[in-house]
Amino acid sequence: MTPKEVLALCRQEEIQAVDLRFMDFPGTQKHFTVPVKALTEKSFEDGFGFDASSMPGWQAINESDMLVVPQAETAVVDPFMKATLGITCNIEDPITREDYA
Repeated sequence: MTPKEVLALCRQEEIQAVDLRFMDFPGTQKHFTVPVKALTEKSFEDGFGFDASSMPGWQAINESDMLVVPQAETAVVDPFMKATLGITCNIEDPITREDYA
């Protein structure tokens, strides 16, 4: 699925929220939700910023800004949450844009 197809799916299914999902180091799925209007084609390149300092094993507070970058091919309408699209994201360093692992 392409970013354009994801956005079309959101319109077709009347999606209201996008659940951005990613894994922490022990393998537990983490997530946060944004309104569907925040999801644009550019979001699939630029990602969404978040503070990773509260997650064990991640960055210190002074270098905790990270990006979650949605992966269009993982988008799925969540069957358990009303009008919600779930999408798996990669974590990237916002400066180097390297995957954070």
